[in-house]
Amino acid sequence: MTKCNTNTIAFSRLHRRNILADFNGGKLTSDAGGLLLREVDRRIGLIDAINRCIPDPRNPFLIKHHQRTLLAQRIFAIALGYEDLNDHETLRDDPLLQLLTERGLDHETSLGSAPTLSRFENRLTPKTLTEIAKVFVELFITSHDRPPEELILDFDATDALIHGEQEGRFFHGYYDNYCFLPLYVFCGKRLLVAYLRSSKIDPAMHSLAILKLLVQRFRQVWPNVRIVFRADSGFCRWKMMRWCDKHDVGYIIGLARNAVLDRLAEPWRQLAETRFGETGEKQRLFAEVSYGAETWDRPRRVIIKAERLIKGPNTRFVVTNQSGDPQQLYDRLYCQRGEMENRIKEQQLDLFADRVSCHRFVANQFRLLLSAAAYVLIETLRRVGLPRTEMANATAGTIRKKLLKIGARIVCSVRRIVLHLASGYPLAALFARIVDRLRVRPIPALVFR
Repeated sequence: MTKCNTNTIAFSRLHRRNILADFNGGKLTSDAGGLLLREVDRRIGLIDAINRCIPDPRNPFLIKHHQRTLLAQRIFAIALGYEDLNDHETLRDDPLLQLLTERGLDHETSLGSAPTLSRFENRLTPKTLTEIAKVFVELFITSHDRPPEELILDFDATDALIHGEQEGRFFHGYYDNYCFLPLYVFCGKRLLVAYLRSSKIDPAMHSLAILKLLVQRFRQVWPNVRIVFRADSGFCRWKMMRWCDKHDVGYIIGLARNAVLDRLAEPWRQLAETRFGETGEKQRLFAEVSYGAETWDRPRRVIIKAERLIKGPNTRFVVTNQSGDPQQLYDRLYCQRGEMENRIKEQQLDLFADRVSCHRFVANQFRLLLSAAAYVLIETLRRVGLPRTEMANATAGTIRKKLLKIGARIVCSVRRIVLHLASGYPLAALFARIVDRLRVRPIPALVFR
């Protein structure tokens, strides 16, 4: 009997030929590059480590979807570009995603549905989230073959807009909207902390407590490591600086302008203005002064950048306990803080960290950690698989587009699962080289202290 296809889509003709399409291609996927992320996870043990932190209260005799499968389903889907739970109504039948979760291919049994995943997100507790947060720090530690000489910890906050009645909802004047105020901590391109907060707080809230925990853990495993705290003026708090001074932690922090600082910087600002008037070219002068606000416990070293641009003066201030030439500290140490903003953009724009649409605050914190886990997978892929290649510094979005979004046909037999990738894929040689790099080292064991 002839099987009719009622889902055929007709396109414009090519000469005398009709062009038709349907969605009956069988076991095909558009995300075959997700296998790279699976190799990354098998190398670092991220999903297993997170899964061990989450208690499962369900009756084991009535479980249809194992917790690890649900967790892997969400993390891999985010990394592959699917931010909505609704996407899983179709994705749950995708053979590639079934393969990535380690559950195995089964065309008769789907992965977790959107309601199942939603129940999973909403049953976590703050204590569980704290344990998950430790995983990112431990992964960072185990990734080092030898103790690092110096760690520069970048702290920054950003906004995650909300559009409903979520718990913790508050209007933030600076961002002119209702939002959360997540705090991120990076070391270079490595994510250490992703912490969701209500915007009804000081931007530096809880940052000192987090810094203390990080310093304590790092010095536990690397007693001689130098640690530097780096942040913008939103984190310039005298208690933070006093703690750093007391515990041999360096800091270099932006300092907001005020009348006293402007008066101290006036001689260099005037000199920059005079030289600009003589040459018509941009001027940058650096100096240092001892300054202490009335609320501080003591004066500290402040670097002044007196800059005159074509558009006008651009005077900046930085407070630090680091020694060295003021310009070198500003240009080579403080200004590198801007790289963290690129990492936050990857989280927000490419990995949907701002998708905090659950009603419960704890569930939204879990979503932020799921996005962070997806970032760790992609960052590890970039750091381990892509050095000295044309994509060594590619963003998460570019990596997804060029390395993860690959069409393939999946063929299963008793002994093998074969993915026939698109013949015209232009980065086939790079793809094979990445797999070789990722499979060099065995899975490390995470040990929590």
